[in-house]
Amino acid sequence: MLIRPSLPDDMAQVTAIYHHAVVHGSASFEIDPPDANEMIRRRDALVGAGFPYLVADEGGLICGYAYIGPYRPRAAYRFAVEDSIYIHPDHHGRGIGTLLLGALIREAETMGFRQMIGVIGDSRSHGSMALHRKHGFSQIGIAQSVGFKHGRWLDQVLMQRRLGDGDTSLPDETPKD
Repeated sequence: MLIRPSLPDDMAQVTAIYHHAVVHGSASFEIDPPDANEMIRRRDALVGAGFPYLVADEGGLICGYAYIGPYRPRAAYRFAVEDSIYIHPDHHGRGIGTLLLGALIREAETMGFRQMIGVIGDSRSHGSMALHRKHGFSQIGIAQSVGFKHGRWLDQVLMQRRLGDGDTSLPDETPKD
């Protein structure tokens, strides 16, 4: 399994993975899956801003993808990022999420970020919460019943992990504004 930066040619497979997650899952609170052009636009915006957008490639088959982006848009949040990870449904349980999240954490630390937030759509997403706990995240809160999808109310679980020195030292002013 090769974890590498995504390429434009990967986006058809990435779009299919996300389409399945939107239609069948609760990790995303989107109701209608975006088309390939919108997924390309989203990727290009993150990559253009210098954020990593990674894929798990097994001989040309994209088994999952992950990226980080700004946690919130205001300047004071510039040292915090939010992670997103999606795995092809046929490849759950193979450790792909672990590989992707580990790579994101390493890249975020190298970039000088100090906090990573996992925003997990649905308090029943035990696998996603376990993945984040495995990588040192702690649950910091639950926003109850903030989403409605698939005929039921969905919670949003917030998890957080310190990156590098976290808040124990002043930051270098290089991360994204």
